[in-house]
This record gives sequence, structure tokens and C-alpha cells, in this order.
Amino acid sequence: MLSIAIILTFVIGYSLIVMEHPLKLDKTVPTLLMAAVMWSLLSIGFNHGLLDIVDTHEHLWNISVGEEAHEGFVSNLVHHLGKTSEILFFLMGAMTIVEIIDLHAGFEVLKSYVKTKNKKKLLWMVGFIAFFLSAVIDNLTATIVLVTLLRKLIHSKKERLWYAALIVIAANAGGAWSPIGDVTTTMLWIGNKTTAGGLIVELLLPSLVSFVIPFFIATLLPVFKGDLTPSEEDENGKKLLSSKVMLYLGLGMIIFVPFFKTITHLPPYLGMMFSLGIVWLVSEYIHPEENFDNKNRHLYSGLRALSRIELSSILFFLGILMAVASLETLATENMGTLKYLATVLQHSIPNQYVVISILGVFSAIIDNVPLVAATMGMYTFPIDHHLWHFIAYAAGTGGSMLIIGSAAGVAAMGMEKIDFIWYFKKVSILAVLGYVAGIVTFILWSVMFLHG
Repeated sequence: MLSIAIILTFVIGYSLIVMEHPLKLDKTVPTLLMAAVMWSLLSIGFNHGLLDIVDTHEHLWNISVGEEAHEGFVSNLVHHLGKTSEILFFLMGAMTIVEIIDLHAGFEVLKSYVKTKNKKKLLWMVGFIAFFLSAVIDNLTATIVLVTLLRKLIHSKKERLWYAALIVIAANAGGAWSPIGDVTTTMLWIGNKTTAGGLIVELLLPSLVSFVIPFFIATLLPVFKGDLTPSEEDENGKKLLSSKVMLYLGLGMIIFVPFFKTITHLPPYLGMMFSLGIVWLVSEYIHPEENFDNKNRHLYSGLRALSRIELSSILFFLGILMAVASLETLATENMGTLKYLATVLQHSIPNQYVVISILGVFSAIIDNVPLVAATMGMYTFPIDHHLWHFIAYAAGTGGSMLIIGSAAGVAAMGMEKIDFIWYFKKVSILAVLGYVAGIVTFILWSVMFLHG
């Protein structure tokens, strides 16, 4: 009964997130409550012997084991909090670097490179930047950088929402073909399921198609016809003495994070902390203005940048990831509930392409990380088998179908206050068409051409 209550809590919490705009209730509130209630019910049920849990090593725990079981529950909770915190600190580091660049008017430099006012040309320009940049610095960070740039280029909130939403599609597509572009591709890469070369060869073309199709259809919509409306801010944008240095240093240190991970074998958030430290250090001593003195130092400091980041987005992330972790922990038929769901699909539908495609759709509803973890436990394909690549594609691009289906989407949602229902009505169909087109391309390219 408690198992049903936990799942029902997730459904209710998810519904409240969806209804954020009609209810006039910030999505962070139901997300935090949902996570807390789900873990509370899980703890009560476990400690009273009413349900079992599964840890990250697939060990089944129940209260009959005694004190060791209680320690197992706490360790599992701490583990999930730790994995969630890695993402949160990575996000905070990236957002702070971007804010430091912005304080030094670094994005005015990028803005000066964008000469076009044509809406269609600008859409394709930022789309291709998002697609390739996300493969280098990951889809989450690329989205943060580009949404910040969009704020400098587009002053109409209505128009900017469309660009930001499509950036999410491009960034997720770009992250799918790179071993460091998305957390799920990194999982498969580190888990020796794929190689970097294998991912690029098999997924670059399908990922490109899943990005190009939605963007092409979008260019036919009325919102992308004509030119952007100029504003006074276009004329008033002013670069500082430190603008170029802080822009190139900030972006360079973000790009350095994957190299830090490769060299040290440490999680990416530590690399981001190192990069933030370097950027913050330089920002303390660089001279942004001709007559720079101590009384103006606080205007360009890392502390001011920290005060500008969207903490509500961080807390939303915390809630949604911990809620999903509780579903991963809740035991159903001696395995985690999410893994059980994947197994049921596998037995119900014999065609593996259909199963993986459906898992990609599920990744738009719940976190793609546990879903990919489940498939890694389900399948025993050799390294660089084309189905591992298909899993990377489905999990990476499937999240674009809903605004909260990916880290990039959640970041854009927090930064631009994108409404769930607006995205679902306006953009989801574009993401679905791109997702399906990419699947067809993958089957034709990988299965028939590369392995035919």
C-alpha cells in the first residue's frame, strides 16, 4: 500500500509541476514537497517492515536484517544525495562563471559577433552553436551560456522563449553524440559500453537530423518571420577593458572541465569548482574600467555573481532528482521500481528498438540517468554494439520532448521561467518529430549501412 502511495505522490507532484502556471505556484514548491514526502514514506515503510529497498549495487534490504539494514538505508540516501549534489555543484559553478562573464560585459563581445537581425538566420546560428558547443562543454552548460547570450540579443520575452526552447533541443541533440556531452553518454563511456569514436561515427548524423528537423519546421512559424525589433539597450551595450579577457577565460575554463576529468579521473563538478576558482581569482584583480578603484570592486566580484544565480532552479533540481532517486530505491519484485519498469517493457515488447525508443520517451518524464543505468544492467551487448549507441541517442534526445525532461531543459526553464504547458503545446511536437526522424536515420545509417 505504501508503495502505491509513493508512486501516487510522484504523480501528484508531477501534476502540480505541470500546472504551475494555472495554479500560480512556483514549481520548486511541489518538487521539494514531493521529494520529502516520497523519502518519508519510504523510510516509514522500510522501518516498519512494510516494504524493501534496493541499493545502488542491486542489493535488497529489509528491516529483518536489523541495524545493518538501517545503515544500508541511510547509506543509500546519502549516496543519492551525493550524486544529486554533484550535478547541483556543477550547475552552480557553471552558472556563477557565466554570471562573472556577464558582470564584466563579456557577452557584449559575443553579441558584437552576431551581425544579423534576421530571426531565421539567428535561429540557425545559435542552434548550430548549441549543437556543437554542447558536445564540448556538455548540454547543460551550453544551454546556460546561450540563454544568457539570448538575453543580450533578444529583448522580447515572447520571442526569446521560442529561441531558448529550441536551444534545449539543439543542446540535447549535440550532447548525445559526444562522450562528454550528456551525463548518460558519459555513463556508457565510463562503463565501457561505448567508445568515443563509436559514439561519434554512429550518432553524429542521427543527432544532427533530430536537431535540424525541428529547427527547419520552426523557421516556417510566424514567430520567426522578419527581423528582431531593436531597442535602446542595443545601442547602450558597452564593453569593458576586461570583457574579452573574462569571456575567453570563462569559456576556456568551462571547456577545460572535460580535460580535468580525463586527466584526474575525478567527477566533473570538481573540475568546475577548479575552473570557478580560477575565474573568480582573476575577476578579483583585473581592472574592468580606466579609473577602477576599490569602491567599484564589488560590482565585478564573484560574490555578486553568486547572488545573481537562480537558486530556485538549483532547489528544483534537488527535488526532482531526489524524487526520482526514491523510485529507483523502492523495491518492486526484488529490483528498483524503474529497473522493474524497464524489464517489464523488455518482456512485453520483443523488439529492442521499440523498447529503447519507449525508454527515450520515458526519459522525458523521469530522469534518464536511472533509465540508462537500468539498461546497463539489462543488456550484455559487447562494447560499441549499435544498441548501446541507440540507448545513448534515445536517452539524450528523448528528454527534449518535455521541458523538465533534461538538465538543459530544467536550466532553461529556471532561467527564462518557461511554462511547462506552453512548452508542451508549442515545442514538444517539434521535439517528437526530431526524435522520430533521428530514430529512422539511426536505423538506416547504423543498422543498414554501417552494420548491414
